[in-house]
This record gives sequence, C-alpha cells and structure tokens, in this order.
Amino acid sequence: MRKSAPQSMFRDGAGSLALIAGIVAVTSAFVPFIGDFVAVPTGVIAVISGWIGLGRAVDGTASNGREAVIGAALGGAGLFVVFLTFAATAV
Repeated sequence: MRKSAPQSMFRDGAGSLALIAGIVAVTSAFVPFIGDFVAVPTGVIAVISGWIGLGRAVDGTASNGREAVIGAALGGAGLFVVFLTFAATAV
C-alpha cells in the first residue's frame, strides 16, 4: 500500500507566483515592443501576489515571505523600467 505525501500546512503559492512573475516582468521589460505588453501585466501580478504572500507570511500561514518581497520588488522594478521607456519615448 502506497503512502501519500504529507500535506504542507503552509500556503506558499502567492509568494512563489510573485517571484516567478517578478522575474518575468523585469527581464521582459528590456525587450522594446513586446516587453511592454508582457511586463506590465506580470509586474502588476507580481506586486499584488507579493503583497498577499507577505501578508500570509506575517500571519504565519506561509513560509516564504522573503520570496514574496523579492517578487514584489522585481515586479515594481519591471513596471518602473516600462514607465521610464514610455516617458523617454513620449514626444
């Protein structure tokens, strides 16, 4: 008889999503045209899910608060780079 894997009591999905979306946002922010359409939604997702993940880490229901903060910071940096490119190219 097979034993199932033990279930984790932590809810780490939001922090992990924030980190992945933040990495995608900051790397795609430097691609000239397509990056704008990718970096903005993933940056917003990274910031929101990072905020949720940090709240869960503070409550004690998640164990990856550092990942959530890094993901939110990377998402914000990606949004900032896109904003700077829009401001630099606007005439």
